[in-house]
Amino acid sequence: MPNSGSSHRPGANFFSHMKWEHLLAGVSGGVTSTLVLHPLDLVKIRFQVHEGGVAGVSRPMYNGLKDAFLQIVRKDGVTGMYRGVVPNVWGAGTAWGLCFFSYNSIKTWMQDGDTQVNLGPAKHMLAAFEAGFMTLTLTNPIWVVKTRICLQYDQQVPSSKNYKGMADALVRIFQMEGFRGLYRGFLPGVFGISQYAVQFMAYEEMKSRYNIYQGCNADYRLKSLEYIVFAALSKIIAASTTYPYQVIRSRLQDQHRDYGGILDIISQIFRYEGWRGFYKGLLPSLLRVTPACCITFVVYENIISYYTTKTS
Repeated sequence: MPNSGSSHRPGANFFSHMKWEHLLAGVSGGVTSTLVLHPLDLVKIRFQVHEGGVAGVSRPMYNGLKDAFLQIVRKDGVTGMYRGVVPNVWGAGTAWGLCFFSYNSIKTWMQDGDTQVNLGPAKHMLAAFEAGFMTLTLTNPIWVVKTRICLQYDQQVPSSKNYKGMADALVRIFQMEGFRGLYRGFLPGVFGISQYAVQFMAYEEMKSRYNIYQGCNADYRLKSLEYIVFAALSKIIAASTTYPYQVIRSRLQDQHRDYGGILDIISQIFRYEGWRGFYKGLLPSLLRVTPACCITFVVYENIISYYTTKTS
């Protein structure tokens, strides 16, 4: 652990800890997992915004995960399961790339360049939160577009709420709603950064403690199976404890409904749907994010291992 009395010099000293392979590895992991698991993300969003008919918005009725898949494929074909995949790939690739890149830059800066130093839970969470906030600020418009395209239930019906694609959605949302429209859901997204913080903290602590138990250095490179186990456990813990913000965020971004803000959404969910309403879509979410996290982290860690071996 660095001496408590030492001071970090901003500027060039911080930038010297930036390693672009973390950006490449994060983008690769995020894109790979999204392409494999986007259909579960689509269904999760549709479950999240369904108010049970209270709002009078015409939406498809799904009787569970299997029925949702069957109805979407029956109506729109297999390609219907990949509605919104383009902004999702852009969003996930950019988000994971920036998150890993900024998190590792901040973490290495906190370690004074010594990667064998274990920062402990508090500093791991702080580094992850700072990285998550920067990432969210840059990627929130992409998530708004992804949500709206995923909620286009019938593209055959002309509608001002249907978009031709990612670029069309970005332009039209900005024209009709301004920056505020592109940053819908930003505030609950800030609360959602806690998921990144919890996940990275749990992941780092499990890796460090496992290496210490094995008698290895804290930064010892593990096997793929070990990364999968730690990634899955950390994601389940993080996703389960912070999930309600995703429901609130999806409803703020939904083009079919107008709410009076976050408190109005919370009030309506609790009044009409009970506490279970805050966990709508949790099953498809866990079924998606757990393997997605495993794929992302394994791809990321193996690319970093390749660069580490290459430069050592």
